Formats: sequence, C-alpha cells, structure tokens
Amino acid sequence: MSSELPDSAAYPPTGAGGSTSGPSRRTVIATGVTVGGVVVTGATFLAGAEEATAAGPSPSSRVSLTVNGTRRTVTVDNRTSLLDLLREHLHLTGSKKGCNAGACGACTVLVDGQRVNSCLTLAVRLEGAEVTTIEGLAKGDRLHPLQQAFVDEDAFQCGYCTPGQIMSGVGCIQEGHTGSPEEIREYMSGNICRCGCYVKIVRAVEQTAARN
Repeated sequence: MSSELPDSAAYPPTGAGGSTSGPSRRTVIATGVTVGGVVVTGATFLAGAEEATAAGPSPSSRVSLTVNGTRRTVTVDNRTSLLDLLREHLHLTGSKKGCNAGACGACTVLVDGQRVNSCLTLAVRLEGAEVTTIEGLAKGDRLHPLQQAFVDEDAFQCGYCTPGQIMSGVGCIQEGHTGSPEEIREYMSGNICRCGCYVKIVRAVEQTAARN
C-alpha cells in the first residue's frame, strides 16, 4: 500500500483564480515573528527602535579620583562599575571580573583604605576617593610584603583570584583581623579560591601580619 498522500490532501484547496481562502504561509512568516508565543510584527520592532532613539544616550558623569597615587578624571556612563572603570577606561586589568555579582571577591580593591567589591561599586559615587588596586601595592620592583608572602608560601595556582585575595588580605591586616587563623578565615571568607589554596593563603596573611 502506498503511503503517499493524494494531491488533494497535500495542498489546501484553492478558490477562483488559484488564491487560497486564507493568508498563505509565506504571508504569515513575512508579517510576523512568534517569540515566546507572542507574535511580534515589524511595526513593533520599528516602534521599539523609535523609542530607543527618542530616549537618547545614557546619562554620563565626570568623576575624579586618585588611583594608585595618580589623580584620574574620566567621563563614564552613570551605570559603570568601579571594576569596569579600572579595566576598560584605565586599563588596570589586575582586578579580575569573576562572578560580577559580589560573590567571589576576585575584584576586591581598597577604597579609602576599606575593602570593596569593585564590581558592585558605582564609579560615579567615588568622587575624590582614593583607590588602591593590585598594581599599586609594589614599590617599583619591590613587592608588597603580602605579595612576597604569597610567592614564598606558594599561595596560588591559576592566579585568577590572587589579586583579590591579596587586596583583601591587605585590608584584613590593616583592620587588625589577624589574631588567629580562624579569624583570618572568617574575615577572608568573601574571597573564593577555586584551586583550594586556602591553607597557604591564610599562612601568608598570618606571617605578613606577624612581621608588621
């Protein structure tokens, strides 16, 4: 038995002049696109484009701050994070973009001596602030004591979290939260090391604090 359909079943019937009784498949595809069950027409896209044009560019502001001892003035979109200001505008790429949600600590820097997640900090709110990044710790070829301790203790593997770990460690020492390994772990808990170097990181912070 043949499984082929007869011509009358394969195509919808046509009326006079060969036209179909309803809109053709080609017409439906040409006039609308279904997105999530909703038909979006070309007119909708045009209206959206006109609204975006009418809204104009995003508001921006001029901000001046001191980064690693150097006064910097830049104009940025008001939504720009401190992390993106550092990486994209000032080309200081030592601070890493890990989760971009304040959960991993890879972007940690010091603002006026305090540890902050730069991915969650708006740049425009830092007018006049002093920012220190991993690039600002060393004095020429001389590493910061905690940087040297990380090398001596082999407190890193892939190194991606290391800038944030070191900046958080510096803040931890300055805050005086280094009374015991347990205290260091508690106050460094916002920094994640996916390589699992926590024991050596704690040791590096502990030894640096002891030398101070």
